[in-house]
Amino acid sequence: MNEFPELALHIGGQWIHRGTGGERAVIDPSDESPLGMLPLADADDIRAAAASAERGFHAWRRTLAHERYLVLRRAAELMRQRGPEIARVLTLEQGKPLSEATREVVLSADIVDFQAEEGKRLYGRTVPPRIAGVLSQTVLRQPVGPVAAFTAWNFPANLPARKLGSALAAGCSVVIKPAEETPATCMLLVRCFLDAGVPPDALNMVCGDPAEVSAALIAHDAIRKVSLTGSVAVGKLVGRQCAERVKRFTGELGGHAPVIVCEDADLPFALKASLAAKYRNAGQVCASPIRFYVHRTHCAAWAEQFAQGAQALRLGPGLDPATQMGPLAHARRIEDMERFVADAVDQGARVLCGGKRVARRGFFFEPTVIAEAPATSMVQRIEPFGPIAVIEPFDQLDDAIAKANALPYALGAYAFTRDLRTSHRLAEEIEAGMVGINHFGVSQPEMPFGGWKESGIGQEMGAEGLLHYTEIKTVIVGEG
Repeated sequence: MNEFPELALHIGGQWIHRGTGGERAVIDPSDESPLGMLPLADADDIRAAAASAERGFHAWRRTLAHERYLVLRRAAELMRQRGPEIARVLTLEQGKPLSEATREVVLSADIVDFQAEEGKRLYGRTVPPRIAGVLSQTVLRQPVGPVAAFTAWNFPANLPARKLGSALAAGCSVVIKPAEETPATCMLLVRCFLDAGVPPDALNMVCGDPAEVSAALIAHDAIRKVSLTGSVAVGKLVGRQCAERVKRFTGELGGHAPVIVCEDADLPFALKASLAAKYRNAGQVCASPIRFYVHRTHCAAWAEQFAQGAQALRLGPGLDPATQMGPLAHARRIEDMERFVADAVDQGARVLCGGKRVARRGFFFEPTVIAEAPATSMVQRIEPFGPIAVIEPFDQLDDAIAKANALPYALGAYAFTRDLRTSHRLAEEIEAGMVGINHFGVSQPEMPFGGWKESGIGQEMGAEGLLHYTEIKTVIVGEG
């Protein structure tokens, strides 16, 4: 039996192993067995966490930027040192292959590293006075205040690292609520930050009923900013709640990423890269490629080879070194995949491979490739968030770009071409927060991550991600 840590919440500087709001089981998605019991917070716990964050903010914001940098650098090093344990726990509760979990933990430490460095460079500016008697005019950036951070279950290390690294580097305190399906990974990260020297009140972790926890934290006077990674529907709800209270909101929401494969693309390279990107984390990635628009000259061969590659993937538990794609995160994902496939088939689509739940314990669904799905089908309109790819031919690049831009989603988008002029045209005309040309790696610590349209508000990571945790203050000093 795999060792799994005892789960706890962190409120007011104390680790709480018995929640006054009850408890819920955390399930191993590879075999549906219980891993542990998660304590849940009640309304009093939520208020206590927010009050703790307010105390922690007043202490942490006065810590010199260089001192905050040193603390966060230690946290990143602890994440690396404890990386094998964190990655194993991540795989147990989320399901992705251990190799993917290991890369996620390494990247998460790199994110904290980068934001720690950027925290030393929260520059303001000095503006020459235009009026006699004014000694200085300065624009300052100061931490916005206590932050409520809500993260999803698909990247249990990466998503908390983005929010914690940026908020703490800016001088904010945080109440973080990880997904209740994957709380242990975040708990281990919180331990790294606390062991590195983050004041106990500056970092609280709570779990509970998601709607109740988010509503209570957003309504609390101490909370000044909210950061969410979640679905478009949840993002709209949380955004409205923040707007009603005039609180800062960053939302990294859903996607439905197109991939344009041009006539001159390096097809073997594009095919190999696309298969790896599509079925990474079983397609449970907000920037996962979904809609493949392939030039008609190559579409039939591409579809055949893509389906063959998808069908050849080895499914299994994430801790098995031979596994190439793990299970979906929970039973609801299986039901959603079945609805997407059934709807497409009912509307005349062809399933080239997959399309069914795997007959074994665990939440396994076959890697699926669909052709001839009409524009009215669910899979062409709504993010499937699973191992489903849709392939469609195009004749003119104008048409492919128009279809790529047709949805209200605009997070990630990709294209393959060997023509420099086409590369620049695609980068300019595709509507998305992140565009990868001949490359799927759009999520890097140094680069901003965020979407256009309904895919989000604001960015995470990069220098831009840090700035979302600051307020701007204008200071004018006269002679007196």
